[in-house]
Amino acid sequence: MAPDRPTLPPVQLHADAELAREALATPLLSRAARLARWAGPGTRVGAGGELVEEQLPAAAEVLGLAADEDGEAYASEAWRLAVDTGLVDVEEGDDDTPGGVTAGDNLALLTGGAPLDVLGIWLDGLDVVLVDAAAPVLDDIEDVIGEDGEIDFELLDWNPEEEAEFLEGVLGNLYLLTIGEGGPGDGPVPLPALAASMIVPDDMGEPTDDVLEQVSEAMMRLDDQFRLLEPIGLVEYQPVDEALMVEEGEEAAARLGEADETDELGDLDDEDVSRYGMVRLTPLGLYGVRARMLEAGVDAPAVGELADKGAEVLLDGLASYPETAARAETVGWLEGRDAVGAARELLGAARGADAGSPLRRLHCQQALALVGAEAEPAVREVLDDPELGGLARVWLAERGAADVPAPSEAMIFWLAIDTIAAQLDARGELEELRELIEGLTGRHSGFFEAAWRVEHPATADVLEAMGRLHPDKSSAKEARKAAFKARSRGGA
Repeated sequence: MAPDRPTLPPVQLHADAELAREALATPLLSRAARLARWAGPGTRVGAGGELVEEQLPAAAEVLGLAADEDGEAYASEAWRLAVDTGLVDVEEGDDDTPGGVTAGDNLALLTGGAPLDVLGIWLDGLDVVLVDAAAPVLDDIEDVIGEDGEIDFELLDWNPEEEAEFLEGVLGNLYLLTIGEGGPGDGPVPLPALAASMIVPDDMGEPTDDVLEQVSEAMMRLDDQFRLLEPIGLVEYQPVDEALMVEEGEEAAARLGEADETDELGDLDDEDVSRYGMVRLTPLGLYGVRARMLEAGVDAPAVGELADKGAEVLLDGLASYPETAARAETVGWLEGRDAVGAARELLGAARGADAGSPLRRLHCQQALALVGAEAEPAVREVLDDPELGGLARVWLAERGAADVPAPSEAMIFWLAIDTIAAQLDARGELEELRELIEGLTGRHSGFFEAAWRVEHPATADVLEAMGRLHPDKSSAKEARKAAFKARSRGGA
């Protein structure tokens, strides 16, 4: 069987140009860009680079937020992003002399740079917002001011590293839920399920009251954080219904904290669940979270990365891809390649007796199906190959090709073992695998008596698996006996 594969499935990202347009359209970055274009030598900032209070009404006016009671706060937030992402350069002032402002080099890149330039600026902005999101919420700052007049972080009961790590973990879980098969895909994730995925241990049965309280607290913190992360375009977020919290208190949040999967939210209907908050990563958010994973050294593949690689790399790489992503990756690999040449390269890469070879041959067969009838000359070249001849016959027969030689009995059984080995490695639907096993044994009388003699490195493993999975007890027993014979023969 094939070795363990990476746990992260590949993500299908939008094109860089499309993502760059989305970045430019995000509320926070677009506001920052407008303020950067508005600013000039007459713009005054304080000692920390912030707009002086007298400038905030004008900044809010530029953003069309003069009538909004939070307009000046939004302007201040956008200005900070402009400074921190290099859209403006600030000459810091002091208490007596306000600083001045000039346009930063990155401002021109927003309109004249390449998509990756824009995305780089957006990622810098995301870093800024994530720091803000992980910062403590100060309900009354006077309570945490020490004797020296500075904030006493011990009084906050706040660990910046732990808080940042928790938020990164939440985004990582949201990323996995979004791209993993069986997850919501483009749909939103209920906030209770996301919070529970970080708090409730996998092996815990009924969550304790203490754990449910932690889930409730995490939900409320995440509610604040996602509200901050939405304007930078990382997520689309439907906040927790404040009226619900007033009506039902923390117990209402804890009631949903038991759910650790999006499909285990009890008997609540969609409207009830949505009142507790719903979040989804945007396409830009997927790009951003993956970029941060890569920076942290995580192997986070993306569809399209194998397009310029050889067939060996493609087929090995597809071993960790879900079906939809594998098809998309293969289509991209085939684009621009000659059909016959591509087919020959795929078939050559499919050979081998190593642990991963059965799954390579399965992906080769699926890739050849995408090449189409033009691949026939290359497929016919391997009809006599002991490892590829059965695959070639199946492919030709499925297309109604003429003059397809009948396979020998040895080739039939070798292909059967190879096919089941590939499906076991692919870790597909269990019921489909059972049907495949039942079908193969039903079509060939004396299957197990012949199968244990097959010279295939996975013979014994396959027969053992058939013994576990065959729905007929008598056949399952035959499979286990055959597996013992295969191991005794030393052929697997």
